[in-house]
Amino acid sequence: MADVEIVEIGFSGGSVIVVRLAAAKLKELRKALEKAEGWADLETPTGVVHLDLAQVQFVRNDAPAQTVGFTG
Repeated sequence: MADVEIVEIGFSGGSVIVVRLAAAKLKELRKALEKAEGWADLETPTGVVHLDLAQVQFVRNDAPAQTVGFTG
C-alpha cells in the first residue's frame, strides 16, 4: 500500500485501536462516518477490521513528517 498512515480510531467506552491505512482507505472511512450507521469493513495491510460506525467517537491520523531540504 502506498502512502500508508498510522490512524487511531476511538470508540465510545474508551477503547482505541491503531491501524495502518492507505490515504484512499482513510478517505473512505471518513465518508462512511458521515452517516455513522451500520458496519464498515476496513482493509489494512495486516487484515480486515470490522467497525460499528455508530460506536466511533474519533479518528486521528499522524501529521506527515516535515522535512527540510532534499529527500531521496
